[in-house]
Amino acid sequence: MNILDDLKLQYKNGDMATKLIFWNLLLFAIPEIVFAVLQLFHININYLNYVALSNHFSDLVWQPWTIVSYAFFHAGFLHLLFNMIMLHFSSRLFVTFFTQKQLFGLYVLGSIFAGIIYLVCYTFLPSLSNQNTLLVGASASVMAILFATMTYQPFMDIRLALIGSVKLWHIATLYLVVDLIQLPLENTGGHLAHLGGALFGFIYIKLLQNGTDLTKGFNTIIDWFANLFSPKKETSFKKIYRNPKPINVVKTASKIVTKDKTQQQIDEILDKISKSGYDSLTVDEKEFLFKAGK
Repeated sequence: MNILDDLKLQYKNGDMATKLIFWNLLLFAIPEIVFAVLQLFHININYLNYVALSNHFSDLVWQPWTIVSYAFFHAGFLHLLFNMIMLHFSSRLFVTFFTQKQLFGLYVLGSIFAGIIYLVCYTFLPSLSNQNTLLVGASASVMAILFATMTYQPFMDIRLALIGSVKLWHIATLYLVVDLIQLPLENTGGHLAHLGGALFGFIYIKLLQNGTDLTKGFNTIIDWFANLFSPKKETSFKKIYRNPKPINVVKTASKIVTKDKTQQQIDEILDKISKSGYDSLTVDEKEFLFKAGK
C-alpha cells in the first residue's frame, strides 16, 4: 500500500473531526508547496487573496465562496497547528452528546455566521470601516463547537495536564475573556470572528433544545464530504442456477452404470455360446442369463 492509499484509508475510516483536520492540513500543504515552486520561476501569487474573507461586502459579491473557504485555510503553520489541536479537543467533547453530521454542519454554519459578524462590524463600526483586512483560519468554527458543547453541558469535568480537573465552562470563559481583552489590541477581525463563532454555538444549542436543528439540511453535503475518497460500489448481478436434486442424479447415474454392466456381461455370455455352445457356460452364467431374460 502506497502513501496515497494509506491516506485514503485513514480518511475513509476516520471520524468527522479527522476528515476536517485532513482537509485543513491538505489545503495548507498543497498551496504552500505549489506556490513555493512557482516562486522559483519568479511567479509571486498570494493565494490567500482568493480564499480568505475580505472585510468588504463588495468583495464577497465576486468571491462568495470565501464566506466558507476562509475556515479551511491558514496563514501559517503555528496558526494551523493550534487550531487543529483545539478542533480535535472540542470535537471529541461535542460528539459525546451529538452526531458526526451535526459536527460538520456546526463547523460550516459557525464559519458563515462568524463571517457575517466580521463583515457587519467592519462595515458599520466607524473605527473599523476604513481598514482593509482578510480573515482566515478555523478558529471561529472551533469556537462554535466548543461553546455549543459548553452551552449543553457547562459542568462537564475536563482533566488538563499540569492543572487537574476543571469544568468546561471554565475553559470556554477563559477563551472568551482572552478574545475580549485582545479585541482592541491586535487581530481585531479574528477576535470578532471568534466571538461570532461562540455566539453561534450558543444559539445553535438553544434552538436544538427547542426542536430546531440548523444542521439538518446538510445531510447530502456531509455524505459527499465523508465519502469523497471512497471507491464507488459497482452494481453486480449474480446468476443463480438450480441444480437437479443430488439424490436424483445419483439414482440416474446408478441405473445407467448398472445397465451398461449387465448388457456387457450378457454380450460376453452370448459370445461364449456362439463360440463353444450353451453347455460351455458355468452354472452362474446360466443362472445370470436366465434372470436377465425375465
